Amino acid sequence: MKQIVCLATSPWHPIPTRKQQVMSRIPDAEILYFDPSVTYLAPLKDPNAKAKLKAYQEPGEEIKPGLTVYALPPVLPFFNKFRWINRLNQKRMARYVRKRMKEHGFEKPLLWVYSPVTADLVDHVPHSALVYDCVDRHSAYGGLMNPQLVDQMEADLAQKCQQVFATAKGLAERLEQINPHTAFIPNGANFERFVQAAEPQPCPEDLEQVPKPIFGFVGALQACIEYGYLEYAAQVHPDWRFVFIGRENPGVDLSRLRAMENCHFLGLKPNEQLPRYIARFDACLNLFASGDLSKDVSPLKFYEYLATGKPIVSTPQPDQVLQYALMIHIAHTREEFVACCQAALEDTDPARQQARIQAGRESSWDARVQEMLEILNGELTMDNGQ
Repeated sequence: MKQIVCLATSPWHPIPTRKQQVMSRIPDAEILYFDPSVTYLAPLKDPNAKAKLKAYQEPGEEIKPGLTVYALPPVLPFFNKFRWINRLNQKRMARYVRKRMKEHGFEKPLLWVYSPVTADLVDHVPHSALVYDCVDRHSAYGGLMNPQLVDQMEADLAQKCQQVFATAKGLAERLEQINPHTAFIPNGANFERFVQAAEPQPCPEDLEQVPKPIFGFVGALQACIEYGYLEYAAQVHPDWRFVFIGRENPGVDLSRLRAMENCHFLGLKPNEQLPRYIARFDACLNLFASGDLSKDVSPLKFYEYLATGKPIVSTPQPDQVLQYALMIHIAHTREEFVACCQAALEDTDPARQQARIQAGRESSWDARVQEMLEILNGELTMDNGQ
């Protein structure tokens, strides 16, 4: 049986991202999944984070046989500004990971990581092979970081890997210059779940009083979203309704949209309920503002939208949406966005719907993980740690 230690950048609960989708689909494996650390300063920003400081002391949660989730200990802040702080943090993380490995009888597992900071951990955790799955341009997030340091840590990490995956072509091209064993594997969709939205579903209570047409957005409301297009469309078309499902990121000003009667913010919803909401949409929105971060993202929502068969209105970012240009509606300006929304309302050809569903099927997580495993089986021996 394969043994895998996964150091993630997203906690297992509540939102399933690439990390959970990949790890839950690797067959014949015993996996230890580690939620990311919080810093000791986290409770100053979010009082709810106080409980997370001690989460690492709790027993692991068995998600299913062979897949156990642990929380990593808290860390010192400013680790993305000062390498010496990161080294201190990561040595402590390594001790904790080794402890949990010993409890599960792991000796030299496959080490699968998602963050540049682990460049200073991997040498302290025994492993048979190292995989870096790059899901973002981490240095583009801004905030309390030194972008050059983050890029350097990522380069150091990539050099140590037997295999690198990347969710966007730009990420893959950059990392391939460091490690030729780099493969472009975009994000995917839980196809079986989201294709349900192509069929009639019970209307959620909080959508019952929202008249059509509905243009829906699912995902984190973060700074890289093109809110200007939404504000303009909501103003010129008060008869259209814009529905937002997802968590609001701190520091994002949504006051202008909230002030409009045709904009509805429903908050975060359990993933398994999303097909019921999307089934009610007339079109799905994928709107990223131009920028380094947007260029190299691989939005889960886009592939989930494809699986539903619903019309999609998108900006040209990220680059990978352009390969679907013939089956979606792409807006380069706010005026084009309004025109694309109107075109989406008229996009009712069953053949186009089926083409989007087929594209979603080809982008399923099962297909993505199978591609990853085929690459790994060709590059390294996956059967480690008996």
